[in-house]
Amino acid sequence: MINKLHGIIFAYRSNPNLRELTQHRNTCSIPYGGRYRVVDFMLSNFVNAGISDVGLIVHANYQSLLDHVGSGKDWDLSRKHGGLRILPPFGYANKRGDGNNYHGRMDALAGVYSYIKRIRQEYVILAGGDLAVNLPIAEIFQSHIDSGADLTAVCTSKLNGDPRSCDYFTMGPDGFASDVAVRPIAPVGMESLEVYILSKEFLLSLVDYCVAHNISSFGEGVLLNIIGRKKINIYPFDGYAARLQSVPGYFARSMELLDPEVRRELFVPERPIKTKDQSNPSTYYGPDARSADSLVADGCIIEGEVEDCILFRGVKVEKGARVSHCVLMQGSVIRSDAVLKYVITDKNVTVSPGRMLMGHSSYPLAIAKNETV
Repeated sequence: MINKLHGIIFAYRSNPNLRELTQHRNTCSIPYGGRYRVVDFMLSNFVNAGISDVGLIVHANYQSLLDHVGSGKDWDLSRKHGGLRILPPFGYANKRGDGNNYHGRMDALAGVYSYIKRIRQEYVILAGGDLAVNLPIAEIFQSHIDSGADLTAVCTSKLNGDPRSCDYFTMGPDGFASDVAVRPIAPVGMESLEVYILSKEFLLSLVDYCVAHNISSFGEGVLLNIIGRKKINIYPFDGYAARLQSVPGYFARSMELLDPEVRRELFVPERPIKTKDQSNPSTYYGPDARSADSLVADGCIIEGEVEDCILFRGVKVEKGARVSHCVLMQGSVIRSDAVLKYVITDKNVTVSPGRMLMGHSSYPLAIAKNETV
């Protein structure tokens, strides 16, 4: 049954609210969890369900993403027929873009219209690449088939997104949506995780409608258009889901990974999260090193003190340095006697000896890629 499903991941957006973290990349290629990029989660969700054809819609600032996913080999998506396809805007007719970015999901789908027409599967699953979640896609697809609905929406009752950037469904007693609120002032009902399943033909008809009416938003062009006219099946999912919508939000979602219960929900053994293999050596701890309540990736050198932190591959904490409540991305170097608290360092950041950098849990200090402080 699952071979009737084709995956499309929206990976074109660079959320400006993530500031320094999206200066050199789009949102879905932000490092997360010590060794992953955010897009790893949705790619793995698809592959774990047996989906063999995936389209990745990109637009700008996607060099980092291309370096990471490559041919899709690490997700078993490098194939002669199908597999992973990168869909840049210049490869297809962009019917309404301003040349800088897509205005919304329907705009992005219009930009890859010819690709959608060539999809060989009967059904399509649409999802964002900026959501860290472990979904039972096969089960969700079966729910869609069994319900006979025109559209299935994956929703959660755990409200943690910014209402001005989210859609909400009210679910009736029959399990179908009775109402929808698109980017309201306050949450109403269940929050959509923006993961949808529908038939290829229905998707093409919706894209045609949105192009003809100059509508770029999925919420306005699809949800508000079909509510009450088409059957929208609600699939409730109350496992862990991380939205990365701001720098404080990224920091909070990262710190949540220090909770073993959160890690159990996100890293399910029967649905493993795959990422690019870098074959790093083991982490080295010096004789005076101290590490407590932290996630530390391979290839690090720790000679100072680390507490309540997430360290990515290749991070170096020199002797006398103290870091707590920090997210240190790949290649960061914390020189001797430096003190960091509530700090996010992007890749290849160097903090000079003796420096003291202090943020706050609600407003962490973020340092851009390749900077020296």
